[in-house]
Amino acid sequence: MAQYSILTDLNRCVGCMSCMVACKAINDVPIGNYWNKILRIGPYKREDYQTPNDVDMYYLCVQCQHCADPKCVAVCPTKASQKMEDGTVQIDKSKCIGCQFCVMACPYGVRYLNEEERVVEKCTMCEQLIAQGGLPQCVVQCGGRARFFGDLDNGIESFEAPDIAYIADRDNNDFSYDQLYTGNRITFGELAEEYNQDTDVHRLPDAGNEPSFVYVLRGREWKGAE
Repeated sequence: MAQYSILTDLNRCVGCMSCMVACKAINDVPIGNYWNKILRIGPYKREDYQTPNDVDMYYLCVQCQHCADPKCVAVCPTKASQKMEDGTVQIDKSKCIGCQFCVMACPYGVRYLNEEERVVEKCTMCEQLIAQGGLPQCVVQCGGRARFFGDLDNGIESFEAPDIAYIADRDNNDFSYDQLYTGNRITFGELAEEYNQDTDVHRLPDAGNEPSFVYVLRGREWKGAE
């Protein structure tokens, strides 16, 4: 059994919100709702703070963490919320009764009730794309090349993103926009700046659900636990 996940290199994220826009567009997310939110963390004082210039900030993307032990699945009375073989958490809308127990059980507040359809929705990690060997839309459209997709069982160094150097070469006769989804990729291990596995790799707070998404942050104080 795999555990698909998304890694975000927070030092590379510029807060452009392309991932939010791309997600809403491809998944037809209603106005006022989000499958992926970008939070500004800070500005906050550094440990060596002496002047108003001694501050840090970064952007933190929050969405369904496709947890290893999702509490939303445990509380669903109709088994509409399911943990799949690829590690993602999906919702069978035909079984959802809109009770919102899962919304209340989620520690990250990333589920919502679609008022028109009366079913709960959230990030699917673009299952319609990854099932065909593609990448989630938020990974494809990341302007800072900060987001990577992969299987935690294979280690975060293997996580992949589109190879922008290839995509930017419009004179390449082999180029097609399909390559954004299925080919010419670069791994986090190949692209990432040096990081410390013990101090720079983070997860959102674990409420017993074991969130799967990974965040890398170097040289700044991690505030994700707050």
